Amino acid sequence: MAVTVELLGPAHVEALRALLSREPSHNLYLLGVLQDYGVVASDGRLPFAFHGRFVDGELTAVVFVGGTGGLVVPSASPAAAITDIARTLAGQVTLASALGEKPAVDVLVQFLAGPGRLTLSKSQRLFAVSADDLGPFTNPTLRLATDADLPQLVPMAAAAIKEMFERDPDAEDKEAFAHRVALRVLSKRTYVLEEKGRLVFKIDIGARSAFGAELEALYTLPDERRKQHATLCLGQISRHLLSSLPRLTMRVDDQNALLAGVARKVGYLAGRAQRLVMA
Repeated sequence: MAVTVELLGPAHVEALRALLSREPSHNLYLLGVLQDYGVVASDGRLPFAFHGRFVDGELTAVVFVGGTGGLVVPSASPAAAITDIARTLAGQVTLASALGEKPAVDVLVQFLAGPGRLTLSKSQRLFAVSADDLGPFTNPTLRLATDADLPQLVPMAAAAIKEMFERDPDAEDKEAFAHRVALRVLSKRTYVLEEKGRLVFKIDIGARSAFGAELEALYTLPDERRKQHATLCLGQISRHLLSSLPRLTMRVDDQNALLAGVARKVGYLAGRAQRLVMA
């Protein structure tokens, strides 16, 4: 059995799509990257790469690396397969953040994160839903965000990051963060709920492809919580997206029982363990 690890290129696109589509719910993030950006970064874009493990010429696992390790995402593959890739990348990639199935992320941390570098590690659960599972929760006033929302949306998005990841994006790079929020609005990836001229809820589409979409950054203003905004809006966007997509997923922190309860109420089912880490 010949095992090799190779940098993927245009010739590997179909093999990569075939691998990821075997478990689409657990590979939606990478399927979204593949659909939006391809397998090789184009000129003018931030660099990224897919590194693949081959057994006798067959692609069996991949690891996505943004930049030199800004974001590392493994495919939903056995930890032993991810280990072969991680060993090859050791010394070349310094992990700054990673997300994915827990056993695979554990391996990446072991080989690519320096001792004591991690400042955040969260255990999560992947929740998934299809159209047949949805409950009757809707709020038709949920809408796509526009440029006019940015004065309210940017601080709201920053508050969501602080709450979820215990870090302040404004302190790290306020201008760059505002630009990223604006790009999401431009690409129609952010939905908001407005009441009396005030944004009270937001949610983002983190990744999207023909195989489904992954939702993220669900956030309700603290003084607007326990008013069913999250339940009704999650139900609304789920129903809207599932009219044209086969499935949706969302990662929920193990410590966030409230959000897990909302997801289950809407119809999402809990799946395999995930892990998010940041340096």
